[in-house]
Amino acid sequence: QVQLVESGGGLVQPGGSLRLSCAASGRTFGINAMAWYRQAPGKQRELIASITRGGITNYADAVKGRFTISRDNANTVWLQMNSLKPEDTAVYYCAADASLVITTMTRVDYWGQGTQVTVSS
Repeated sequence: QVQLVESGGGLVQPGGSLRLSCAASGRTFGINAMAWYRQAPGKQRELIASITRGGITNYADAVKGRFTISRDNANTVWLQMNSLKPEDTAVYYCAADASLVITTMTRVDYWGQGTQVTVSS
């Protein structure tokens, strides 16, 4: 089993920044791709950023140019969020999978517990 623990959420004003972290533990040798998803109230969970073990990244159009996903060799992944907007308010989830890449079609193996991000003045 793999455990994912997120941190770094909170309340921020529009235009501000936050940095989310996710640390994997357990049987991490099975992890290849990692990603961040979010789920806003009344909406489906959506994939917003993914990264392969080799560092290739992909972003949803809604966050491209504002968010940056990165990871280290120890299966820790970060999400740097800049120029935050009220519509970025959601619960953010870390994900990890044995697949080489996570796409919107991936049935993710492992999920974190989620961390709340609220963008409001």
